[in-house]
Amino acid sequence: MRLTLLLIVLLCACESSNVNYNPYIPNLKFDKTINLDLPLYDNIKFSSGSVELIGVGVCGIVLFNFNGDILAWEQCPPNHAVNSSCPKLNISGVQLSCECTQNLYSLATGQLLNNINQSNKYPLVRYRTDRVGSSLRVYN
Repeated sequence: MRLTLLLIVLLCACESSNVNYNPYIPNLKFDKTINLDLPLYDNIKFSSGSVELIGVGVCGIVLFNFNGDILAWEQCPPNHAVNSSCPKLNISGVQLSCECTQNLYSLATGQLLNNINQSNKYPLVRYRTDRVGSSLRVYN
């Protein structure tokens, strides 16, 4: 009985590894480690600072310092297919903006801030980060 109860608790506590499901953005596997001491990454040393990582993820990644935690967001628009006229979201202060739809997304939470088209339902895709000293690992 105890073993069955323990097994049920363990199974319920497990988190799904596919938390980034979005039909417009492929679930691409990658692993990138960067040195935060490089001048290229000075902006994310401070709260609300952001920087782009080009060539990582599907359309690139935006790193954002949220009160000392570095968050990593996919730069592809989450609510429509990527195309040549609207290839990626742009950093606009503490938000990402889509030139095609005028959607704004929070870099702190990933949520859509102005749902102009009520059919938009996807937040930004977040990737995992691990920070050890001056190294930051970004991966999916």
